Amino acid sequence: MNNHLKSLLIFGLIAILYFPATGQKQSAKAENTAFRVEPPSWWAGMKHTELQLLVYGKDISLTEVVLDYPGVTLTKKHLVENPNYLFLDLQLAKDVKPGSFDIRFMRGKKAIFTYKYVLNERESGSAERIGFGPSDVIYLLMPDRFANGDPSNDNVTGMLETVNRSNPSGRHGGDIAGIRNNLDYIKDLGMTAIWINPVLENNNPAYSYHGYAITDLYKVDPRFGTNADYIALVKEANSKGLKVIKDMIFNHCGINHWFINDLPMSNWVHQFPEFTRSNFRAEALTDPYAAEYDLNKLLQGWFDTNMPDFDQRNPFVTEYLIQNSIWWIEMAGLDGIRLDTQPYPYKEMIAAWGKRVFEEYPNFNIVGEAWLNREGMNAYYQKDAVVGDGYNSYLPSITDFSMHGAMSRAFTEAEGWSEGMARLYYVLAQDFLWADPSQNLIFLDNHDVNRYFNSVGRDMNAMKMALTFLLTTRGIPQIYYGTELLMDGAENQGHGNIRKDFPGGWPGDTTNAFTREGRTAAQNEIFSYMQRLLQFRKNSQPITQGNLRHFIPADGVYVYFRTSGDETVMVVLNNSNAPKKLDMARYAEALKGFTSATDVISLQKLSLGNGIECQARSAMVLELSR
Repeated sequence: MNNHLKSLLIFGLIAILYFPATGQKQSAKAENTAFRVEPPSWWAGMKHTELQLLVYGKDISLTEVVLDYPGVTLTKKHLVENPNYLFLDLQLAKDVKPGSFDIRFMRGKKAIFTYKYVLNERESGSAERIGFGPSDVIYLLMPDRFANGDPSNDNVTGMLETVNRSNPSGRHGGDIAGIRNNLDYIKDLGMTAIWINPVLENNNPAYSYHGYAITDLYKVDPRFGTNADYIALVKEANSKGLKVIKDMIFNHCGINHWFINDLPMSNWVHQFPEFTRSNFRAEALTDPYAAEYDLNKLLQGWFDTNMPDFDQRNPFVTEYLIQNSIWWIEMAGLDGIRLDTQPYPYKEMIAAWGKRVFEEYPNFNIVGEAWLNREGMNAYYQKDAVVGDGYNSYLPSITDFSMHGAMSRAFTEAEGWSEGMARLYYVLAQDFLWADPSQNLIFLDNHDVNRYFNSVGRDMNAMKMALTFLLTTRGIPQIYYGTELLMDGAENQGHGNIRKDFPGGWPGDTTNAFTREGRTAAQNEIFSYMQRLLQFRKNSQPITQGNLRHFIPADGVYVYFRTSGDETVMVVLNNSNAPKKLDMARYAEALKGFTSATDVISLQKLSLGNGIECQARSAMVLELSR
């Protein structure tokens, strides 16, 4: 999540009070649930056989805990600072059977609380689930702004913010039902995976639409739907060949999270005598000369007044977050996780989490958001990193902000030694810094930066070249919803400007861009261009699995080849203002044995012996033939 977004969430007009004895600000208290157990359920047959339950209830620490179920043993009861909490360590036998049992909290002979705990049976093949990867293209959508499939949940009793579509920073009413209604649209475009911005409860009086200040880590926000709705969405998406990636935040929660109003212990979150904001200098984490002051402010300062910062050095916090993520993977059948703000939680916790997740799901995938614009700093956060101090995050995929920066300028400036498409070349030339650059998440834009069509000055040719590069170079492409409609918007005009409603997603919208008839001629042009490339990419082993060989951009032309076995795809990007006929002799090492080609976009057949001409400000994707 973007630093600017979080720093803008200032509740100057909201009533505030202070954490007891800390001085940290918080918004008006939300009412705590009288009794909770989290995780609320678990599964038999998990690889990791220890389970730690957080139990919350009035003076719950004064009770004795009794349970009786074959294969389940209470090994330890942890008392903490707050008498309203207990942490229970359970040992689950490898052969424990699915079923339910009562956990009774006794005072003398009387059960003060009883909780029926369920050990579910795992879905067949759950541990072997296949995550997203280079064969996928990810469609990023913000649920509040995509489609409103159920207007009845726009305003929910007890939720502090109501719908107001006239407010760019307010809730607009998009929901899970709206996503489900339009899965075929996403599939037909050619996408294979969906990353959905957070859908968990954000019961905050303002800016709750974006989802990054969670107030209940086990509950879908009722204005989006229910847990059952979310599970059904994942299942339906999977049935259509679409993977689902859940957005998770381990750095912080929302100020109205129920346990913030009654902290289990003082070091559950970072606390200061007065509000202290992060310095947002993620570079400090890899800086060999970093001052401890700067590093501590990065890791311990809050993103904003409404986002308490978890202290993951507390082992109970770490275990709580790890188990929460595994619970959602197993409960919803997830195909991947996107980790928000990877550098800001303590890196040791991220490594412990990544290791645990992949012990349970060896073929899963996680992408970490490491917003750093230098290749080496970015690469530090990838699994088995070959740079830095030997740290291993265990996260296979990282958001490639270096490539994003290069793509933002490559097609808008004149070609030079280090300008124009040379920027793309220089980023790729540093791929030796990455453990596995094929796993990098590459993107033109997302929910935190300028819309790409805005970045290229609404230039259709630049847009097509950029999309061609995105979908044919190494990495896992991610496309932000509305890119296929030429949505534009500048981040410095407010985040609502880059998170506009999808036209046709709301009852009564005057246009419906989910249909060809509802799109403009220009929108249909870019939609069809993307669709052709995306559908081709699905079935192209050279693009999704092949090696990359590129030639230094020259005379305004950048040429590269993707090869897998006997198959080769040649990509030509002409960023100059004149047609260019290629000197095929320069590319002889990559063209051996090939005599002809088919242009994937135009379907035109070309003879390589006659040379190839690429029109000004255009791209060609050529399937080579012998």
